[in-house]
Parts: sequence; structure tokens; C-alpha cells
Amino acid sequence: MSTPFDLEVCRRLPLADASFRLLDFVTEDEFLAGVFKRHRARSYEEDISFALLVHLIAEALLGHRGSANQTFKHAQEQDILKTTVQAAYAKLGRVPLSLSLGLFTEAIGRLEQLGTPTTDDPLPKSLAPFRVLGFDGKKIKYVAKKLKPLRGLNGNVFGGKLLIVADLRTRQAVGANAALDGEAADNPLVAGAVDRVRAQPTDRPRLWVNDRAFCEFKTLSSLGQGTDQFVTRYAASYGFHPDPSRPSRRGTDELGRPFIEEWGWLGKPKSPNRVFVRKITVTRADAEPFAVVTSLLDEQKYPAVEVLAVYRARWSLETMFQQVVQTFDLRHLIGSTSEATVFQAMLCLLLYNITLFIRDTVAAGAQRAPTAVSLQLLFDDLVRDLTGWMEVLQPEETVELMRVTRVVEPVALRAYLRQTLGTIWTDRWIKAPTRKQPPKGPPRAYLRGGHCSVDKIRRGAHHEIPIKNKKNDTDKKAKDP
Repeated sequence: MSTPFDLEVCRRLPLADASFRLLDFVTEDEFLAGVFKRHRARSYEEDISFALLVHLIAEALLGHRGSANQTFKHAQEQDILKTTVQAAYAKLGRVPLSLSLGLFTEAIGRLEQLGTPTTDDPLPKSLAPFRVLGFDGKKIKYVAKKLKPLRGLNGNVFGGKLLIVADLRTRQAVGANAALDGEAADNPLVAGAVDRVRAQPTDRPRLWVNDRAFCEFKTLSSLGQGTDQFVTRYAASYGFHPDPSRPSRRGTDELGRPFIEEWGWLGKPKSPNRVFVRKITVTRADAEPFAVVTSLLDEQKYPAVEVLAVYRARWSLETMFQQVVQTFDLRHLIGSTSEATVFQAMLCLLLYNITLFIRDTVAAGAQRAPTAVSLQLLFDDLVRDLTGWMEVLQPEETVELMRVTRVVEPVALRAYLRQTLGTIWTDRWIKAPTRKQPPKGPPRAYLRGGHCSVDKIRRGAHHEIPIKNKKNDTDKKAKDP
């Protein structure tokens, strides 16, 4: 039974309390046992259950900042892990892709039952009927060369390859596919990721937004199935053939740049796979023209300006990848096998979604835009709360506390989290404004001796060796008889 002290810990460490409750909700033992049964492939459970492995790696990412070794040893001391540390690492290295992807897909489905506290819509109004989704591929870098075949090799070694689908409204990852080969192409992974997202219940059609690497007949035909639509950056390798019966239109985008929109086919006239699209080409003063193609053919219902705006919103995918890497420190991977890197990446994406939910709930309570909150600063405080929690409560006390005070129903849990997180705002979490960096010019001189102190340079007591312009020297020698 929980003591008054345990309940006071919950009250004083609200970020940790919210994190544990969300993790308990989306990774409950019975649920994880079902995930393992459905997606286990040829894996098995003995001394280390799948639920225990998930909880240990999550604790390593949150409580010990990526140190699985500390987490495993601590679990041994508490008699939670009854095997060797090496056995735990080996178990992590054998997690099949189907199990990693199944865990992520089903866990985010449980998290989505809580809804989203975000109130502002960053996308154009004409696209409100759609669930707007963007996807992109990423190879997993920073693999430690611990495996025997990797030792002594110079150069970058990649883990698995991911294709992540994100909701461009909530910025949360909602689907994924993966390959063991980190140098595999992105396009073969699209069908699996799209099928997983389409299997999720929704009452809205989907609008797929993606880069020009996916501008090819098979992918576009798949994305445009049923009521789904797409906005894709145009790849010049696929010829565009205008429809002579539809005149082109001209206009200006939000940045004042002229554009032209046309209707026609991607592909040659005799090609059986060609796709009818609307093409919007923007003229840029400092770069080559930029174009997107879309299956949203009605220019009155879906203005060109808003189609271009939703493609620009795809940039949040790059921000998401950067935040996942920096926040959960994917630069220090726990395992060295491709299977381990994919499992850790999937768990990091799930924790990222949980952190976003906490951020959005905090922002809603303070009546601030979620994008104005620094996810990194908030996560640093969250880790500090978790560290404090683990110092005063033993793991078995935490488990008992979550069991006794568990909020099972999603509506009740959402209300509890709003009450817990709605009044803890601090201006310390405000995201710093983006500062324009001064332009870097060419180096003006070498320091004599290769080094000097700031003090001497500021006093002018240093010696500089001018850098000769090699191009001018070559021209001068060419002119000399």
C-alpha cells in the first residue's frame, strides 16, 4: 500500500509522475505480453521477458541517460534482472524487426486513445478534412564497433534503416517501417509503413506529403488509393506532359515569389502507369525553380498557396529526427546489431511521443503554443525529476504506487494529467529565438606557430602569415613570359 510519503513524491515531481503513468499506460505488462505473442517471429522468452526488456531499456534512456550497463546492474541489485548483463545485451541484439515495429505501432495506438491537447492547427484551413502525414527515411548512425566483425574498421558503420511517418499537425510519429541494412533504399519501405498507418482507425482521408525521392509511379499510385491524396516534390526525371484542354494559371505565393500551376500527366503518353496531377512551379531568385505535384486537382477548393504551405510543413520531419537524436542521445547506441539499433530507435520514438504529449499538456495549461516550448529544456527537467524519484523510491515501491493509484480509463487519465501538468509552467522552458549566424568569410591569415592566445590577438601582439590566393598566383604565372 502506498504511503503518504509516496504520494508526496508524486505531487512534488509532476513531470516524473506524468512520465511513469504514461509509460505504465502504453507499456503495461499484459499489453506487452500480447504484443510479443502477435509479433514474436522466432524469438522466445526465458529469464528475460519482453516486458522486462522494454522497461529496462526505457529506464536506461530516461533514468540513466542511455547507460544500459548501469540499468542492468541496478536491476541485478534489486533482483529484477536474474541473468548476467551479457545475457541482457544479447537479448537486445536479437529483437526481431517485426517485434520492434509491432511494439511501436500498437503502443502509439494506445497513446492516441488519450487524444491530443494541442489546440492550434499549423496547417491551412482547406486541408482540415485531411489527416496530413509526412514520411522520410533515415539511416541509424553512430553504431559502436563492439561486434567482432566491426573491430578495427575505419569509416562510418550504419545500423538499420528507418522510414518514419509523422502527423504534421501534432508532430508525433504515427507509423514506421525498417530494414536491417542501413544502406537500403527508402522506397521499398513505403508500402509497409503506409499499410500500418492505413490500418489505424480514422474517419478522415489521408494527405501524404513527401520529398522528390518518392516521386515515382508506383509510390504515387499507392498513395492516391481510395480517398487518400498526395503532395510530392516534383522529380525532373519524370517528364511532365501538360493537358492542352486546361489552361495554366499564375499567382504569387506567401513569400512573394511567382508561380505557375498546370494540369497534366507524369509519364509518357503511351505509359500505362502515368499519373494525372496538378503541378505548381515556383520561381526562386537565388535557386533553380521548385515544383510540387499533387492529386488535389481543384484549384478553388485547394489554393496553390496552401498546397505549397503544406509541403513546407514537411520540414518538421527533419526537426523531429534532430530532436529524437539530441533528446534521447541516439548518438550513443546501446546495442551494436542492426536489430538492437532499430529496437532502440522505435523505443526512442515512443518516448518522444510521450514527451510531446507532456509538452503539449503543459503548454495548454499555460495557454501557450506548443512550438514555443523547448522540448530539450523540458526533457532535461523531466530527467531531473526522474532521477530524484529513483533516489527516494525503490523500483518495487514505484510499481506498487502505480498499481494502487493507476488510472485505467483514457478519459480519466487525460483529466489527471491535465490537472497535474496544467499549473507547473515555468519561463525556463521558453524556446530561445533563432539567431542568424554571422556569415563565415574565407580565412584571412595563418597564426605563426599555429597557435596563439585570445589575449595576445586582442592586443595585437600576435603574428599573422597572409594566405596567398592560389588562383591569382596561377593567373600571374600564366601571364609571365
